[in-house]
Amino acid sequence: MPLDPIELTVFNNLLASAAEEMGVTLGRAAYSPNIKERRDFSCAVFDAEGRMVAQAAHIPVHLGAMPAAVRVARERHTFEPGDLVIFNDPYLGGTHLPDVTMVSPVFVTLGGQQAELLGYLASRAHQADIGGMSAGSMPISTELYQEGIIIPPLKLREGGRVNESLLQLIYRNVRTPLERAGDFAAQMAAHRTGEARLNDIVARYGVEKIREAMAGVIDYTEAATRAMIREIPDGTYAFEDLLDDDRAGGDPVVLKVAVTVRRSDIVVDFTGSAPEQMGSVNAVLAVTQSATYYVVRCLMGEDVPANEGSFRPVQVIAPEGSVLNPRPPRAVAAGNVETSQRITDLVLGALAQALPGRIPAASSGTMNNVTIGGDDPFRGRPFAYYETIGGGAGAGPGGDGLSGVHTHMTNTMNTPVEALEYTYPFRLVEYSIRAGTGGAGRFRGGEGIERVYEFLCPAQVTILSERRRFSPYGLQGGEPGGLGQNILVRADGRQEELPSKTSVNVGPGERLIICTPGGGGWGKAGT
Repeated sequence: MPLDPIELTVFNNLLASAAEEMGVTLGRAAYSPNIKERRDFSCAVFDAEGRMVAQAAHIPVHLGAMPAAVRVARERHTFEPGDLVIFNDPYLGGTHLPDVTMVSPVFVTLGGQQAELLGYLASRAHQADIGGMSAGSMPISTELYQEGIIIPPLKLREGGRVNESLLQLIYRNVRTPLERAGDFAAQMAAHRTGEARLNDIVARYGVEKIREAMAGVIDYTEAATRAMIREIPDGTYAFEDLLDDDRAGGDPVVLKVAVTVRRSDIVVDFTGSAPEQMGSVNAVLAVTQSATYYVVRCLMGEDVPANEGSFRPVQVIAPEGSVLNPRPPRAVAAGNVETSQRITDLVLGALAQALPGRIPAASSGTMNNVTIGGDDPFRGRPFAYYETIGGGAGAGPGGDGLSGVHTHMTNTMNTPVEALEYTYPFRLVEYSIRAGTGGAGRFRGGEGIERVYEFLCPAQVTILSERRRFSPYGLQGGEPGGLGQNILVRADGRQEELPSKTSVNVGPGERLIICTPGGGGWGKAGT
C-alpha cells in the first residue's frame, strides 16, 4: 500500500535524521579543523539494494557520488554484522584521494530472530592529508600515485573487530597520523550512531514498514523529478565553457554539453569535451554525474526528499578517456573540487536557454583550494592545513547574489580565525569582501573574498583554483563576475602573481593573498 502524504513526510524525516545525527557525531568527535570546523564531510542512508534513501544536508559533490561507492563496496564484499569497509580510490567509487569513504551494513534483530539486513550507511570525509607529493594531498600532480595513498575497498572492521594493521599502514603513509587516527575514529563512531538510530526506528515501526517507507520515498522523489522535467520545454540545449588550464602553463580546457529534454527524461551529453588531461582537473564519472544530478535537484522544491529517485530520470553521457570520464591512473585531485564546479556552470548555462526566468548567472565557479604544510617549530610536529574559500554567488531573476559564500558543489564553512591560529603556524591578517567584483545587471552578482595568510615558519603552499582567466558568466544581459587572483608577497615586499594552479615554498614573514571571483549579474542594468 502506498504511503499517504503524512507517512511519507514522517518517514523521510526519520531516515534523514539518522544521516544528520551521523554528521553531528562525526563533526563533534573529529580532530582536524577541516572536519570539525569546516564540516567537510557527508553522510547518507541506503536501502538493502544499495539505493540512497536519505542524506544529510552536507556536501553536494560527495552525496551525488556516494551511490557509486556503495555499489562498489557491495560488489567487492559480503557484509556481515559489525563489518565496515574503507576506501578512497577515485576509480572505484571515490572522488579524489583525500575524501575517505566508509560503508557499513545495518542489520536489525527483532524478537530474538536472526539478524536481517536493512540497508547501509555511508560517510565521506575530506582528510587534511592522505600522503602524496605535497602536504595536504592536493598537489600539482600528473598521475594519481602522486596524490596520496590509494586505498581500495578493504574491510577496516570485520565482525566488530578493527583491522589495526590496515590502520598502521595508512598512518605510516600520511604526514599527520595522530590527526588521521582521530578523524577515522570519529567517522567509525558516526556509523555506530547511524546504526543505533535506524535500529530505534525499526523497533518502533517494524522492519517491513521501514522497507516500505524506503521504497516509497524513492518512488515519490522520482515522480516529483519527472513532473518537474515535464515543465521544461522539449528540445536540445547546448553550452560551452572553459577551465583556465590543467596546471600552471597549461592551455584552457574546453567543456561542452548538450542537454536533451524529452517528456520526463533528461539526457546530459558531454561529448565534445576535452580529452583527459595531464594535470589533475580530470573528473571521474561519479563526480560528473554528481554535479549533473545536483543541477536537476536544484530545480525542485526544498520539500522534495533528496534521494536516488532524483537520479533515475537523468542519463549522463561522458565518453571514456575524456576529462569528464578519465582512465586510471590520471590525476584527479582538482577534478572533484574545480571541474565539478564548471560542470555545474555548464549544465545551468544550457538549461538557462530553456528556463530563462529560473536559472541564475554563474557563481564564482571555484572552491579556491589552499593547502599549507610543513614542520611546525612551535608545536614540534608536522602540520597540514586545507581550506576552500567562498566567493560571489550569481545573481538570479529573484535578486542579487550573496557575497562571500560557498556555492554549488561545496557546502562547507570556513575555518574560524581563532581555530586556525591556535592550530597552525601562520596567522590570518585580512578576511574581507572584495567590493566591485560582482557582475553588474538588473540584479548584481555577489562579491568575492580577499583572504590573506602570513607565515610564521617555512612551509609548502599549493593552490588549486579557477576563474583566474575566464570570468563567471552573466545571464539575460548581466555582466560577468570579476576574476580571481592569487598573489604571493615576499619578505622584501616583492609581489608575485601566481597562476591558478601552483605549488610554492614560502618563508617566515611572507604573505599569501587569495582573491576569489565574484558572481555574474542577471538582466540588463536599468530594466
